[in-house]
Amino acid sequence: MMDLLTDPQAWAALVALSALEIVLGIDNVVFISVLVARLDPARRQRARQIGLSLALIFRIALLFGLTRLIALSAPVVTVMGNSLSWHDIVLIGGGLFLIAKATHEIHNEIEGHGGGEPLAAAFPHLGSAYPDERFKSQAQVQELVSEARECAVFSAAPHGVSATLIDALLTTAERAGTRPRLVDVSADFRYATPQAYAAVYRHAHAAPARLAQFTCALPEHLRELPTAHVGHPGCFATAILLASVPLLAGGLVAPTLFVSGVTGSTGSGRKPVPGTHHPLRHGDLYSYGALEHRHVPEVTACARAACGADAHFAFVPHSGPFARGIHVTLQAQLTGALDTPGLLAVLREYYAHAPFVRVGTEAPRVKDVATSNYAHLSGAVAGGTVAVLCAIDNLNKGAAGGALQWMNRMFGLPETTGLTAVAPGWT
Repeated sequence: MMDLLTDPQAWAALVALSALEIVLGIDNVVFISVLVARLDPARRQRARQIGLSLALIFRIALLFGLTRLIALSAPVVTVMGNSLSWHDIVLIGGGLFLIAKATHEIHNEIEGHGGGEPLAAAFPHLGSAYPDERFKSQAQVQELVSEARECAVFSAAPHGVSATLIDALLTTAERAGTRPRLVDVSADFRYATPQAYAAVYRHAHAAPARLAQFTCALPEHLRELPTAHVGHPGCFATAILLASVPLLAGGLVAPTLFVSGVTGSTGSGRKPVPGTHHPLRHGDLYSYGALEHRHVPEVTACARAACGADAHFAFVPHSGPFARGIHVTLQAQLTGALDTPGLLAVLREYYAHAPFVRVGTEAPRVKDVATSNYAHLSGAVAGGTVAVLCAIDNLNKGAAGGALQWMNRMFGLPETTGLTAVAPGWT
C-alpha cells in the first residue's frame, strides 16, 4: 500500500457512488445533477500491474436543498488490482453528494441553477470540500457521455422525467459508439410494458422503446442480469420483496400476503405539505393509501419475476415519526407444517449469498440499519400463520445502495464495494 502512495505513476482510484431517489414536490422545474469522475487509464493499468489496493473514504451527507435526496455513508473501501474498472461515473437527479476526492477530475451539474454557478451557492455545506466546483449544462453532460468509452450512469430524476433524460443520454451514446451502463431509481423503468406503467402513474411512458433494455429486480433476487440496464424497485417495495420472496419461492404460504409498513419522513420529499412535513409527522403515526399504494403493482411483478409466484399483496403503509428507515411486517397463512426455527432457517438459506441481508432471532430495529445498506430480517410462526419482519434504510438500501450494488456487478467489482458502513446506532 505504501508503494502505491509513494509512486505517482501507480495512482488509481475508484469512486463508489450512491444514486439519488425519485424527486417529489418540485413545481414545474427539473433539477439535474451530474458528477463525472475520470480515472487515468495508464495509472489504472499501473495499479493493476503492481496488484496494490487504494482506499477511499466516503463521507456522504443527506442533502436538504431543493429536493428529496438519498444519503449514503461508507467506510474505507479497499480495491484490489483488477477491480479498478470504472471509467466514468454520471449522476442524474436532484442534488449532489460529498464524495472523497482523490486524483479525479470531478464535474457537477444541476440544471435550473444556470451553467457556471458555484456548487456552494446551491449547497453551502459542500463549499468547504468543493470551493471551485461549478454546475454544467445538460449539453455538456451529453458530450461527456459521448466521449467515455464506458461509463456508469445513475438516474434519480422524477418519474415521468427520468425516462426522457435517459433516452437522450442513451441516444447520444449510441451515436458515439460508447457503452454506458445505467441504473434508474425513479419509477420509469420498473414495468415491462408502457401500459403497465401508465396504469399506475396515469400518463404515457416517455421512452417506451427503452423498456426492453431494463430489468427491474433487487440484487438479492437476480444473479444474472439479462439486460444492459436496471430499474431499481422502490423503497417500500424493497422491504416487502426481501420479506416475501423466500416464502413464495418455497411455496410455504398462500398467495395472499398482508403487509403493514412504516416509513420515515425522508421518503416523502421536502415540500412541506401536511401529510409529509416532518414537524407535523414528529410524534405522530398514521396510515395513508391503504390497500392502494402505487408500489404494490411493482412488488407483484418483481415477486413473479423472482420466483414465478402470482401473489396478492394487501399493503397498508404508514408515516412514522422518524426521518430514516422502513419497518415492514408481513403475514400470511402457511401451506404446510413449519415452526419459527424452520422459518429462520429458510430465510438464512435463501439469503446465504446476500452480503447485506442479516437474519436474526430478535425483531429487527430501524435504528440498527438506518443510513446503512443492510437489511435485517426475522420472523415467527404460530397457529398456521407466519410473520416476517424487515427493517431497512429507505434512502440507502431502498434505492441508493441497491443501485450501487447493481453497478458494482455490472463492472465486475465486489458487490459490497463502497457499501459496508454500519448504522451509527446512537442518533
